[in-house]
Amino acid sequence: MSGVSRRAFAVAALSALTVAPAASAAPVSAPEPPVRRAAAGMRGMWLATVAGRDWPTRAGLGAAEQRAELVEHLDNAVRHRLNTVFLQVRPTADALWPSPYEPWSQYLSGSQGRDPGWDPLGTAVEEAHARGLELHAWFNPYRVSLHDDPGHLVPAHPARKHPEWVVPYGGKLYYNPGLPEVRAFVQDAMLDAVEKYAVDGVHFDDYFYPYPVTGESFDDGAAFGTFGAGFGSRADWRRDNIDRLVRETAARVRKVRPSARFGVSPFGVWRNAATDERGSDTRAGVQTYDDLYADTRKWVREGWLDYVVPQLYWSIGQNGADYAKLLPWWAEVAEGSRTKLYVGEALYKAGDSAQPAAWQDPAEVSRHLALAARHPQVSGHVFFSAKDVAEDRGGAMARVAAEHYTLPAAVPR
Repeated sequence: MSGVSRRAFAVAALSALTVAPAASAAPVSAPEPPVRRAAAGMRGMWLATVAGRDWPTRAGLGAAEQRAELVEHLDNAVRHRLNTVFLQVRPTADALWPSPYEPWSQYLSGSQGRDPGWDPLGTAVEEAHARGLELHAWFNPYRVSLHDDPGHLVPAHPARKHPEWVVPYGGKLYYNPGLPEVRAFVQDAMLDAVEKYAVDGVHFDDYFYPYPVTGESFDDGAAFGTFGAGFGSRADWRRDNIDRLVRETAARVRKVRPSARFGVSPFGVWRNAATDERGSDTRAGVQTYDDLYADTRKWVREGWLDYVVPQLYWSIGQNGADYAKLLPWWAEVAEGSRTKLYVGEALYKAGDSAQPAAWQDPAEVSRHLALAARHPQVSGHVFFSAKDVAEDRGGAMARVAAEHYTLPAAVPR
């Protein structure tokens, strides 16, 4: 951004028309053009690959077409003055890079285990860095598949080699977080990518233990019987399992790639105040502490995370979960910790006719950023997701860029 601004050009032009000073006068220097400083802070977007949510547009595209679509998403991030892309590289116990641990993702070729003919993660890192973007590798630790039939996995899949690792639940398959060998394996599988590629971050989303399904229970009784001694309840043991995953992953990331940052984007409600006086003024049906066994508040306060991106996917004033109440709650949690606070924004709701009236106003998301600017603990925002940044229904994202991202983006450190 080294070009002279329109205002500076006008000033310089006027200076050139000024009558030359007398020889005895001191020479007049031309005015210096203003420096356009880059604005610090996170300006990110998630790029989801599970079930082709954002990319590729369909499984089975040729390598050149897939690459072109990926690059277009990166270019679109630059056009909207973003600085970070969170690319989902392990959506369902699979890989978007040549992994010795898990099969190629079916969302690339259309068939699990089939080589797509190129290296998406390697390309994404290279092309993102060429555009001045950070690339964070986004992993889902425990989800194995969006179906519950192990026979639909490739024969060499670890879940078929180790059926004792797997729990069917809610029509899907999950690795059991209560088994130490599972926790070690998923870390090895994820850290393979971190070792091989110059990623700028390692990112988990909100899926730890699965979201509750009415009338079903997650069958980990045998694991609890073996490893749950000393815990007051199965819930406490489950939380400890996830604590260990987060703490161990953070330590391994620092060792393998010290420059990379580790962060999590949890569901936006830790606990309701009616459940715990330390909780938020909400009445959410899901609480991460109680339902996903993810003590996200603890991870921030203990400094295990480099950053946290709570998914505050509600409008300002929404009954039961108000963005304007959750934002200051998270700001208070982050206050005094080493963990950077970024806010996850539901851009996908903007302009969607199925959403409540608040989301039909193209200014809603921009108002979120204006409100967040009042809280110094907030260091940026991440938008879900890439497809919605590109489509920009109602101009909500264009409005964010025009009102809040007028300066170039610096790296979000």
